[in-house]
Amino acid sequence: MNFQQLRSLRETVRCGFNLTEVANSLHTSQPGVSRQIRELEDELGIELFVRVGKRLTGLTEPGRHLLPIVERILLDSSNLRKAGQEFVAQQNGLLSIAATHSQARYALPAAVQEFRAQFPHVKLNLHQGSPRQVAEMLLSGEADVGIATEALAQYDTLLALPCYRWTHAVVVQPGHPLLDAPLTLERLAQWPLITYDTGYTGRSHIDEAFGQRQLKPNLVLTAMDADVIKTYVELGMGVGIVASIAYEAERDTGLRAIDAGHIFGINLTRLAVRWGSYLRSYEYAFISSFAPTLSRAVVGQALASETPSSDYAI
Repeated sequence: MNFQQLRSLRETVRCGFNLTEVANSLHTSQPGVSRQIRELEDELGIELFVRVGKRLTGLTEPGRHLLPIVERILLDSSNLRKAGQEFVAQQNGLLSIAATHSQARYALPAAVQEFRAQFPHVKLNLHQGSPRQVAEMLLSGEADVGIATEALAQYDTLLALPCYRWTHAVVVQPGHPLLDAPLTLERLAQWPLITYDTGYTGRSHIDEAFGQRQLKPNLVLTAMDADVIKTYVELGMGVGIVASIAYEAERDTGLRAIDAGHIFGINLTRLAVRWGSYLRSYEYAFISSFAPTLSRAVVGQALASETPSSDYAI
């Protein structure tokens, strides 16, 4: 039994049993993947996959039972390498961060700047994606740390810890009628709206607020990030709803913001790591820089607990 066989099993499941994609992911050939799987099955004395002809269509019952064990072995192997690397070069290495656009653009810069000053020889990789893509990058090992408001707490194999709370803001052109009276959902529903795509930056709270009042918002445009939303508000296409941290009065001189926390509620951004992963010293340092409440002691205690939980106070 070897690690390549175990990786072939894991990647086959992740790639939906498409051996061509598995081969590309593992930088090998499709026959090579098939051989690794067959050799592993022969050594274990069981069939791991359901087959229709030469095609793999799913996991057998023994395969479903063994997959978590294989994933744990591969994670422990990665942790072992990280631990060894930290003792060899404690101030060098690579830190990969996955975040949504809003987090990367507005929440991360100060923490990244502080981290670079403290660890100038650690290379930073910053990946951007949807909340689910952030989670998938963590699960695949492509990212060490993930930051998003949605999705992260929905995965049992991720430890998602709360970082900070935030609210939405309504952005309009100067002189807009919404600036003249208290903001309500009823007044807001009278205007064409521009906000985030479904699944991004607290969009679920926006939908829930309108739904609870049985109001149907006139969504004329949705986008993945606040910069796009603000651009089209400035063009006069509608009223924008963005994360409050995305409005900067010094830069957004062509816009005005109205706090909307009282109608859309409070959102919670989380930071996640792979459950059971080994965190290097500089990873702990980055986490506490981004979210001071997540000290090394707090994160370490959470990782050492028996089951993942996102119910930690901030």
